[in-house]
Amino acid sequence: MKEVNLRSRQWFGRKGKDGFVYRAWMKNQGIPDYEFDGKPVIGICNTWSELTPCNAHFRELAESVKRGIYQAGGFPVEFPVMSLGETLMKPTAMLYRNLASMDVEESIRANPLDGVVLLCGCDKTTPSLVMGACSVDIPTIVVSGGAMLTGRHKGTSIGTSDLWRYQAAIKEEKMSQEEFVTLEGSMCRSRGHCAVMGTASTMACMVEALGLSLPNNAAIPAADARRKVLAQLSGLRIVEMVKQDLKPSDILTRKAFENAIITNAAIGGSTNFVLHLLAIAGRVGVDLTLQDIDTFSTKIPLLANLQPSGNFFMEDFYYAGGLQAVLKELAEHLNTDCITVNSKTIKENFERSEFVNREIIASVDEPFNAISGIVVLNGNLCENGAVIKPSAASSHLLQHTGKAVVFEDIEDYKERIDNDDLEVDEESVLVLKNVGPKGYPGMPEVGNMALPKKLLLKGVTDMVRISDGRMSGTGFGTVVLHVSPEAAVGGNFSVIRSGDLITLDLPNRSLHLHVSDEELSERKQQWKAPALASERGYVSLYTSTVQQAHLGADFEFLRGKSGSEITRDSH
Repeated sequence: MKEVNLRSRQWFGRKGKDGFVYRAWMKNQGIPDYEFDGKPVIGICNTWSELTPCNAHFRELAESVKRGIYQAGGFPVEFPVMSLGETLMKPTAMLYRNLASMDVEESIRANPLDGVVLLCGCDKTTPSLVMGACSVDIPTIVVSGGAMLTGRHKGTSIGTSDLWRYQAAIKEEKMSQEEFVTLEGSMCRSRGHCAVMGTASTMACMVEALGLSLPNNAAIPAADARRKVLAQLSGLRIVEMVKQDLKPSDILTRKAFENAIITNAAIGGSTNFVLHLLAIAGRVGVDLTLQDIDTFSTKIPLLANLQPSGNFFMEDFYYAGGLQAVLKELAEHLNTDCITVNSKTIKENFERSEFVNREIIASVDEPFNAISGIVVLNGNLCENGAVIKPSAASSHLLQHTGKAVVFEDIEDYKERIDNDDLEVDEESVLVLKNVGPKGYPGMPEVGNMALPKKLLLKGVTDMVRISDGRMSGTGFGTVVLHVSPEAAVGGNFSVIRSGDLITLDLPNRSLHLHVSDEELSERKQQWKAPALASERGYVSLYTSTVQQAHLGADFEFLRGKSGSEITRDSH
């Protein structure tokens, strides 16, 4: 084991005035002098907030982490960072992912921390914390908050993905408003994030597949006592990681990112995975492209029978064996020598895992669905690419040509989608512009547009939908997302008109606009860029610097880690 010079000694190990200042004011919390005598200082980066319901139990979880840190001889210090509540924040939590990552990065770098435990759960809290911590690159371990217990209503299991069905039922007048309200209290009946394989669960699986968390972190329900046990064990482990100087840069290799992509395909993970993984790779200097997502997904079948691509829930997933069972089944496809936070390889971690229920976690030879992963589309409609999740789509629409019904922005969509005179039929392709990173701003989850009421009443349940925005990880349908370049910055997507023919050809990875190059060129000459929401402050910084979706929608000036060194004192 290599000898480690603790960062915290640059603060607490000092003599004279500077050391006095750093220690004395900490002591007003009742901390005895010996706590400053060379113990590893471990930060607990907490995204607790009552405005982030998924993370509202994190104060309690932090106490379990502290017990582990104390037990291992460390000195725990809990600190808050910006918390991104997916269900409440307007215009979208994604707008603030990069801001939260900056908060995390600077909070870690500026303070006397030797290692950090990241408490994250709700969708954007995981990638933002990982992005920030990776940029500093001190020993780091992730503890997710866990999924809520499966919802129950009239004897039926329900989850967030059902919300889209309930919305359609209300439009079709098949459900009363009274029952709709009753469902609100039936779905979210315990602490934790969404109970399906939405973005929050996808992110928890991502960090476990990358090796940034202890085994089983992804699937233990929030309400299960074993979640607290894992938190305490993570507190124990981070102290050992500091002693070993085991940092994110040692774990997040190119092979680790490949493992995450393969795993995401097998579990039917969210399309949001693409943006966040690309952003994390950019922070640690791993050359990962949008095309890599398709390349490493393409031969991996869907193993996890979980909503929104299947029938079961995260609680069931844990009892069936969890992510480690999936990794074991994927062994021949994975880079099994990748190291993880417990200093073991992923193979050493999953070797003892067991399959409990093959209906929930299928085998590679007999998968739940041969179609999986995230497919990257190319063509003249999306010069830099777009994505679709085929496992959540309708098979009959994966090769489809139809006339575009174009909505210029979200207000245009909301105003016209249910009009009786809207020129649309089940063969049409719904196109929503100006909901990308710059155009909205922040790239909201509006890509899985609700279908026109008049088609729902005819029994239509799915249509091809295309946008430069995102879709909730809980959503489903034949939905093309993340079109790049987005409409707000030009490109062919910005000049699509209603009536244009569009062909989606998933087997050939193609998204084609049947308009000649000459016509597109003429339209672009007439096109005027929309005014961006950039009046002041952070939104101005965001709209002027955010990269396009195919690069992860991070800020260019944040790519590449900047390290943990601070040379100047504050007094």
